[in-house]
Amino acid sequence: MEQYKRLPRHIGIIPDGNRRWAQSKGLNKEDGYRYGIEPGFELYRECIKLGIEEMTFYGFTQDNTKRPAVQTKAFQKACVDSVMQLTGQDANLLVVGNTGSPLFPRELLPFTKRVTIGKGLTNINFLVNYGWDWDLSHFRKASQNMGKDNFMAGIASSDISRIDLIIRWGGRRRLSGFLPVQSIYADFYIIDDMWPEFKIQHLYDALDWYQTQDITRGG
Repeated sequence: MEQYKRLPRHIGIIPDGNRRWAQSKGLNKEDGYRYGIEPGFELYRECIKLGIEEMTFYGFTQDNTKRPAVQTKAFQKACVDSVMQLTGQDANLLVVGNTGSPLFPRELLPFTKRVTIGKGLTNINFLVNYGWDWDLSHFRKASQNMGKDNFMAGIASSDISRIDLIIRWGGRRRLSGFLPVQSIYADFYIIDDMWPEFKIQHLYDALDWYQTQDITRGG
């Protein structure tokens, strides 16, 4: 395992390209989501070895639910299966998303407050039925009791810390609404391979690149 002068404390993961990968393999678009589960656990295990303190996985967004019902059901199931498998690991688990919607899987409600599982080696966050506007709208509701200096405390994702590095698979060069507040100073690394094509080397390529970035945060 490589030694680094500095590691990101918190890594954001955008696991894109499941549908495109499935089509390239002659599968239905919705089949790609189940092939994205094991890569997440490979990445989780490697980050544990490295001592990464926090990871956030983009599960699905409120916008994603506009897709055909068969695809929506498939990525909902993939998120539930991922979270349930993680309950056999060692993590401080949190699921963040619009629970007021029927599209939020009821099985994940127990994890909408952070739950320590096993040794709690790292914080793992899943964004499920998440929307950036839904997230920020919570501040408007709380703003009567807090000033602008407490903005972070007023959003729905307030239990998720600032992100240092975002890694996106699938070649797209956009955030797609991924935690806009926590991502404000994050470095952004793009991998052209689709998420089901995940390799451990992808992580190390991102970390090698991260070593060359400044951390001035505008200063």
